[in-house]
Amino acid sequence: MRICVYGAASPTIDKKYIEITEEMGKAMVKRGHSLVFGGGGNGLMGATARGVKSEDGYIMGVIPKFFRDEEIEAVCDICDKLIEPDTMRERKQIMEENCDAFMVVPGGIGTYEEFFEILTSKQLCRHNKPIAIYNQMGYYNELYATMVQAVKKNFIKPDCLELFKISDNLDELFSYIEAPQKQRTVKDLKEG
Repeated sequence: MRICVYGAASPTIDKKYIEITEEMGKAMVKRGHSLVFGGGGNGLMGATARGVKSEDGYIMGVIPKFFRDEEIEAVCDICDKLIEPDTMRERKQIMEENCDAFMVVPGGIGTYEEFFEILTSKQLCRHNKPIAIYNQMGYYNELYATMVQAVKKNFIKPDCLELFKISDNLDELFSYIEAPQKQRTVKDLKEG
């Protein structure tokens, strides 16, 4: 299975996140999975890639050309395949089309945006790929609490919280990713 990992590019985050995420990359390969990711060499993107590569796993990176040209972010140099599209929109589309599941690790604005885009697409039944949130050290507790509040206030239908799995237990998340996904209809998930 090809797992698209979304996560931080920052080289200044707590090293514990980096260690946990490198171990996740190793575990991915041990379970027979390969990596599709944003092609960054730092932060949790780089950590995932290093973990995957240390177990001889396959890595597909996708990073816009302007990241290299404008020196925005370090480009991962251990990818088996590196695609350099022109735009961020193309980057996300390529990653989504080349994966079977999504894993979200701690990250910033870009990671939040990627998560909500794939969640919205799943809510609209444009895909039915598993979405797992690896809640390392409780990083996503507040995000999940906000989503629960939105359900309580009728901004989100309760079934939408079943479109993804959030846990700090990696084995639980891999089991979720590897299991068949429940089929739903847009009507089940969205009023309008």
